Amino acid sequence: MDFLRRRLNSLAFRVIAFSTIWAVVALVVIATIISTLFRQASERGFESLLTAHLFNLISSVGVGERGVLQGSPNLGDLRFTVPRSGWYWTVEPESDAVTGRLQSLSLVEPIPSPPTSEVPFNSEFQRSYIADGLAGEVVEVFESEFALDTPDRIARFRVMGNRTELEHDIALFDQQLYLYLGIFGIGMIAINAVAILVGLEPLGRVRRALAEIRAGVAQRLDGNFPTEIAPLAEETNALIEGNRRIVERSRTQVGNLAHSLKTPLAVLTNESRAIGGAKGTLIAEQAAAMGQQVEHYLQRARMAAQRDTIVFRTPVVATMRRMIRVIEKLNPEMHVLLNAPTEEVIFAGEREDLEEIAGNLLENAMKWGRSRAIVSIVALQAQDEKQRLFDLTIEDDGPGIPEDKAREALKRGRRLDESKPGTGLGLAIVSDLVSEYGGKLQLDRSELGGLRAVVTLRRVHE
Repeated sequence: MDFLRRRLNSLAFRVIAFSTIWAVVALVVIATIISTLFRQASERGFESLLTAHLFNLISSVGVGERGVLQGSPNLGDLRFTVPRSGWYWTVEPESDAVTGRLQSLSLVEPIPSPPTSEVPFNSEFQRSYIADGLAGEVVEVFESEFALDTPDRIARFRVMGNRTELEHDIALFDQQLYLYLGIFGIGMIAINAVAILVGLEPLGRVRRALAEIRAGVAQRLDGNFPTEIAPLAEETNALIEGNRRIVERSRTQVGNLAHSLKTPLAVLTNESRAIGGAKGTLIAEQAAAMGQQVEHYLQRARMAAQRDTIVFRTPVVATMRRMIRVIEKLNPEMHVLLNAPTEEVIFAGEREDLEEIAGNLLENAMKWGRSRAIVSIVALQAQDEKQRLFDLTIEDDGPGIPEDKAREALKRGRRLDESKPGTGLGLAIVSDLVSEYGGKLQLDRSELGGLRAVVTLRRVHE
């Protein structure tokens, strides 16, 4: 279903499908029209031939003095001389004043004619009907009654043509017609598909160029695009350049603000040392906290400009192994287990950001865990580049966080347990970082009994 849905959403597939359906319908209509016209022409020619043979037969037969039929008709068709050929003629008396019977050499057995009550004559004393031939074929009969020399000397003339032969010729023509039109149709559809794909190829180049910009490989759409797409490329480049200027201006303003605050903070720190005592310590702590906030938002400003551009690539498994070695040395009483895939998972972001996310979560696990923690890395299955994600899970065997307080724990500076040292910024920083990367942070209870923090972030191919 997903494959079909993607195909239906494809512009090339839609155009090729619609053009193919139209080509098939058009060819079927054309084949039907040609076949119908050929049948009509063949039947008219067949009937005209039988009519000509009938008139030729009538003109070639006469009657003697005693009313005996006489004549040697030559209709100019050798099929009338071949026995059971399906082409026959007969001349039979229709009045008492006429005797005898004439027939073609091909008619070795009589073919009965239906009574006039079933197939009546028209005003010209002619009629036509279908009958069974001598060799299993179907024949069409043209029949006429004609007065020979006097009104009382009437004979019945019949000419029979092989209708099965006609149907065979029509079927053979239809077979060849469908074959040639089918070959032509396949070639036309193939050429049409190639033309459409070639025509849409510049759109593919635009998509690849945008992917390179998103990946940080290129800065603008470069290439020789067709006249119809060139304005789109130019407008896109203008939009990219405009966004770049806006981001740079915003980063500069945030940086200027942050740097302008550093001097007053340094003054406060120096004054706190001069004041000394409890008040000086309090002022120093608050100045340090403000300094951390300034540095934090400077880092966020840098990330905001790079959020949707895959410029940095960080190996997750290798980074976590290194961090676990360090954390175990600092907390020898804790055992940390790493569950990681054999293939490396590449984080679409900076190493420092991944270390800050994992570091804060590991620090919480070491702070609250009793004896062990588990770190798991899982690469999630994806159907396209936008859905390439991985889960980083860190869980411990500590007391955990109640579900009703998990949301509150993500608030900046909020500490659920004042007995443990810290500023209450850890989970809030993790939440901010994950949000900046378009990821997701989930807190719930681990099977170990403590907190289970699951971070979902974007990954890329190496």
